[in-house]
Amino acid sequence: MIQVHVDEKEIKKLYQDAIEKRLNELDQEKVFWDSSDLKRRTSMSWNTIQDTFFHDKRFPKVKVGSKWFYPAKEAEAFLIQWMEERR
Repeated sequence: MIQVHVDEKEIKKLYQDAIEKRLNELDQEKVFWDSSDLKRRTSMSWNTIQDTFFHDKRFPKVKVGSKWFYPAKEAEAFLIQWMEERR
């Protein structure tokens, strides 16, 4: 007779890792971020974003109607450079 033992914690971790990987892949497909995406990605409040880098002329942004949009790849590159400048 064959017995199989399953480590439920390991299965849960594998499942969570697979979901996180897929969510990251979907995030990478975005062309633009909105302000909610920007706040989530920087872990900053809207006031902190405005006080720190929002008004930097190098920060890529476009206002469409009353809503701000940020080209995803360019905004990410700017944020990495901006953070490096603060080290």
